[in-house]
Amino acid sequence: MKSLILSLLAVSFTWAGSGSSSKPLQGSYPIVLSHGILGFDDTKGLLGGAIKYWGGMDQHLRDQGAAVLTPGTNPIQSVQNRALDQKNQINTWMAANGYTKVNIIAHSQGALVSRYMISSLGMSSKVATMTSVNGVNRGTPVADIALAVIPSWLQPSINVIINGISQLVYGKTQQDIIAMTASLTVANVNALNNTNPNSAGVKYFSYGSKITLPDLIQHPIMGFTYPITWTGGVFNGQGGDNDGVVPLSSQQWGTWKGGPSYGILTTGIDHIEAINFAGLGQTWYDVKTYYSTMASNAKANQ
Repeated sequence: MKSLILSLLAVSFTWAGSGSSSKPLQGSYPIVLSHGILGFDDTKGLLGGAIKYWGGMDQHLRDQGAAVLTPGTNPIQSVQNRALDQKNQINTWMAANGYTKVNIIAHSQGALVSRYMISSLGMSSKVATMTSVNGVNRGTPVADIALAVIPSWLQPSINVIINGISQLVYGKTQQDIIAMTASLTVANVNALNNTNPNSAGVKYFSYGSKITLPDLIQHPIMGFTYPITWTGGVFNGQGGDNDGVVPLSSQQWGTWKGGPSYGILTTGIDHIEAINFAGLGQTWYDVKTYYSTMASNAKANQ
């Protein structure tokens, strides 16, 4: 009798142990985290890896069982330029690892880059889901305002300065801040949307957020840009709600899934906090749960 009880206990512990080793994202297609403007590859980061664009969310998703790529495309360029760069990096990664499809989670301009890549650069058969996070899916008035205040005669000089800074920070030249800004205007994004409809074989989702109070304690950068975006959004019919640079209405694309949950002391989630840039989001909300939710939704719909 004693030996029978011990055998049953051994079987029970073995079963429990085998179940606990599974990870929630096992079985998911590999995930590509597509950055927005000024972004970079998080396997390298900036300042010797001290600053991460995704604030550790790439590693968190790996810990959950997914393979993750964080392609570092040109940080200050047009949608078309970045899309070609991103396509080449994804194809190289997929070929090296034998992957057939990927799920994309894209932030800010990265949403336009990824949608253009899927629709116009022959990547629709390799992408299962495309998830936009605070994406500039219908443009931002900040871009329109910026182009309006920069005189044409000054634009070449600005690009020279920007390329010098880009060389120091990213080790990259041939950047074009005017082309980047123009790619985010309301008219140009609407034109891109018209010529790049969603691909039938890809499922599109979007998540986003807004600032509820532009205090400079939680939002030391976006608190300054919030009223500019609010004014421009109201003026052009996009509404006042925004994350500091992108109207909430512009963030919606495909199936809208809403935003993260947070406590009463959090005054919304801004554009930078949405990706936990340099860890700036995790103080204010549960970033890991938010990204696990996005990735789990992609896995369920792949």
